[in-house]
This record gives sequence, C-alpha cells and structure tokens, in this order.
Amino acid sequence: MLGKELNVKRDGLEVVYRVLGLMQGEVIKGRLEASGIPALLDSESQMLPFSVPDMGEVRILVPTDRAEEARELLGAEASDEGDAAELDSSDAAT
Repeated sequence: MLGKELNVKRDGLEVVYRVLGLMQGEVIKGRLEASGIPALLDSESQMLPFSVPDMGEVRILVPTDRAEEARELLGAEASDEGDAAELDSSDAAT
C-alpha cells in the first residue's frame, strides 16, 4: 500500500515523504517543523480508536511552496544517516 495515492484533494499541500507507522511520521514532522517548515500527517490509521505500531502508511504534507525545500532537507538527512552507517560498518571491519 505504500505509495498508493488516495483520491483526496488537499489544496495548497503536497506530500513530500511517506513512512510506515505514525511514530516515524511524527519524527519526520518534527524535523521539518524544527527547520521552520509547517507539516501535517495524513493517515487512515489515525481514525481507529487504538494504535498499532507500523500500521499503515503515513503521508507527510507541507505547503506546496515549501515542498522542494522539505524534500531537500529530508534528502540531505537521509544521505547523512547513510554516511554514518557506512562509517559504522567500516569501523566494525577494522
């Protein structure tokens, strides 16, 4: 289901990132908001009266005029985390 577009129109907002689980969505939303980019979470699982970890896709939306900035920020952070993982694995090999 990850990546499936819903037939829901969100004027002025654009999906910039998708994750599985509300907790991951909150982390990404916090990163964006800490950088001054307002963000919203969109998920069907929020309508349920209970919470299950990693249940359903969560879409992170930002204002359309900030979407490119948000993608760049999240892309740079993903790249930095990948570099850190490479350093950790190379340290373990020595």
